[in-house]
Amino acid sequence: MRFLRVAMAQINPTVGDIVGNTALIKAWINDARRAKADIVAFPELAITGYPPEDLLFKPRFIEDTQRALKAVAAEAHGLVVVVGYVGREATGVTPSEADAVSPAGRHDLYNAAAVLCERRLVANYCKRLLPNYGVFDESRYFRPGTRLPLLVLNGTTIGVNICEDIWFPEGPTRAQAAAGAEVIVNINASPFHVGKSRLREQVLATRARENRVMVTYTNTVGGQDELIFDGRSVIVDHTGEVVARGKSFEQDLLIADLDVAAVGRARQGERRARPLPPRVAALVDRVAVRVPARKSSSIAVPAMESPLDRLEEAYRALVLGVRDYVQKNGFKRVVIGLSGGIDSALTAVIAVDAVGADNVLGVFMPSPYTSRASREDVADLAQRLRIQVDTLSITTTFKSYLRALSKPFSGHRPDTTEENLQARIRGNLLMAYSNKFGHLVLTTGNKSEMSVGYATLYGDMAGGFAVIKDVPKTMVYELSQLRNLNGLEPVIPKRVLERPPTAELRPDQKDEDSLPPYSVLDPILKAYVEEDRALEDIVAMGFERETVARVMMMVDRSEYKRRQAPLGIKITHRAFGKDRRMPITNGYR
Repeated sequence: MRFLRVAMAQINPTVGDIVGNTALIKAWINDARRAKADIVAFPELAITGYPPEDLLFKPRFIEDTQRALKAVAAEAHGLVVVVGYVGREATGVTPSEADAVSPAGRHDLYNAAAVLCERRLVANYCKRLLPNYGVFDESRYFRPGTRLPLLVLNGTTIGVNICEDIWFPEGPTRAQAAAGAEVIVNINASPFHVGKSRLREQVLATRARENRVMVTYTNTVGGQDELIFDGRSVIVDHTGEVVARGKSFEQDLLIADLDVAAVGRARQGERRARPLPPRVAALVDRVAVRVPARKSSSIAVPAMESPLDRLEEAYRALVLGVRDYVQKNGFKRVVIGLSGGIDSALTAVIAVDAVGADNVLGVFMPSPYTSRASREDVADLAQRLRIQVDTLSITTTFKSYLRALSKPFSGHRPDTTEENLQARIRGNLLMAYSNKFGHLVLTTGNKSEMSVGYATLYGDMAGGFAVIKDVPKTMVYELSQLRNLNGLEPVIPKRVLERPPTAELRPDQKDEDSLPPYSVLDPILKAYVEEDRALEDIVAMGFERETVARVMMMVDRSEYKRRQAPLGIKITHRAFGKDRRMPITNGYR
């Protein structure tokens, strides 16, 4: 039997923190060495963090990543290290400072995986398939690679590739396997959305099975602005079976002994693959290295974490997103406007789970239309969460606004203008807390509201981070019920879950006065916003034509609002922002 001990370092880097990321990588190399790994893989662009975006236009940034790679290489002894970084050219040789990258010359850069051994760079793989859809802009920054290096480590042939490269049947995995690779080490920064991990494993199983190759898939973990990376690194054997799975939404070091001889046995019983075309074979570079053989005969049994269901993974993604945004941006405390409603309650619970009750401040700002039930529910929530709540009545301020506007508004009946004044007063007060104390304001609007513009610009949209911006209203209820079941006791009061949603900006107001029921609205929004379905298609799903047309018009007319909203955590396949880039001035209907 011939075993390869693989370590997969599922780490949480910070974009731009090259020094901190380098220290993190070096520490995990030491952990892998103590585990007697033959090879350790780190995520895609681990040295810079992903995605570095227009930092890649800064010559100094590129130079710093090159220095960081040398520091990582100095730690690579006794095992092979595969680490993602920004390459300067396909050979991995650093050009002179005269060739420093600039916006005009940005395509000198590569999304690369360095293969390090005995304190030097022994091979360099540059990503060939560059995603340029959804949240990805890799063609803006990188040139696709061409070479296909194969590492022969103590007799085992290993192909290295990066993220998108393994998603397509005709990608580099096929050529690497045909050239003799028994193991594919694939490194990733694959952003999360609900259900994606299951799709990933299906794709990896297909690639492994069709090429009779073992696949190790190392994914990054952590929050980066609106993106969440869920980790869940996996190993799939040559039959397509998942044999190891890392933790979800946590750093992890996954260790496994791979019986690579099994790949050879499986291939012997099958028809020999056709030889590589000469033009492809010419791109293959073989690099042989050796690391000390392990003396121990014990086999490392890999971890097999259980998959999460859709609500559990969504909730954990939201908690991780808040925690990392707060900590990586240097905030100490967050402040939330509490209304007594379900959205602000769920936002507060997520915040407490992310940063702790002592670091969450609630502000209750009652108006003349605030009900007694809302007052009681805010107090109940605060007690259950053990958070501080300040109460600031906006009644006097609201009346002063009305007096100031009484002359120009004379002869006009009250409408949403007066309602929005209340929301904007509250937004001002929350931002005052932020200015005075340095707290991060977490906004509480959900995806359903943001889709149709049921939110006040410079009012409840004012803040620094929109926690549930990509969470439909129906899922807000589901997540709240999940969290109540998962704790020692319910944290969201029962009445908050049962009361009809209301903004309480006028007497007896209900959301359904202005919107279709959320059970109707959310499926229409999913079809239109996330799936780009046309009106006729959505009507065919069983919805009234008038309702569908009205919802579509509300979505289209609210683009200007969403463009000015704070960024928020992406958990669906298609979130507002980078995923969906619609023009504001838009005559297409």
